[in-house]
Amino acid sequence: MPNTLKYIILFLTFCLPAFSPLVSPALAADAPEAASPSSYIILPGDVLQITVWKEDGLDRETLVLPDGSITFPLIGTIQAQGKSLADLRALIKKKLAQLIPDASVTVAVKAALGHTVNVIGQVTKPGEFVMGQHMTVMQALSQAGGLTPYASESGIIILRRSPGQPETSIPFPYDDVADGDDLDKDITLEPGDVVVVPTASLL
Repeated sequence: MPNTLKYIILFLTFCLPAFSPLVSPALAADAPEAASPSSYIILPGDVLQITVWKEDGLDRETLVLPDGSITFPLIGTIQAQGKSLADLRALIKKKLAQLIPDASVTVAVKAALGHTVNVIGQVTKPGEFVMGQHMTVMQALSQAGGLTPYASESGIIILRRSPGQPETSIPFPYDDVADGDDLDKDITLEPGDVVVVPTASLL
């Protein structure tokens, strides 16, 4: 594939999404609010906006603590980690039932700070990036400013640790995806993933 066409495909496929609300944490805070209440899973670090209609004292912005809990007036401390927005809304409504029958509860994500990935190694701007609802490896690399001239394209891996499981290393076929021929191989990242871009061998 000619280099010019290759770069055009790469820009249209991976760089344009980088100008979405994921560009900065401030803008990223708004993106998850459009997520389906049943699909977004709450994690420690997320900031939630919880509102009970017509109850001014029950409109709170709350941080999900490292142990996965939140504290809310009238119900105390409850577990939020691992629940969907709909599940947490139902739990809060149930806990309030004796004091506020048929309470109208809204739970939204103010900032998805628990949904982050890290990109380290030979990229222009290594660091931690807010995922929003969806992020692939190529989008994460774009957020990190792209590879440096010293990057090993064939050595890129994703480090992933699932709860109760040992850390796994997933090879990423950068060349196949970058050519534009195998876009389906662009791996979707999960919260907590680390994308490692090693230095190319000089030999």
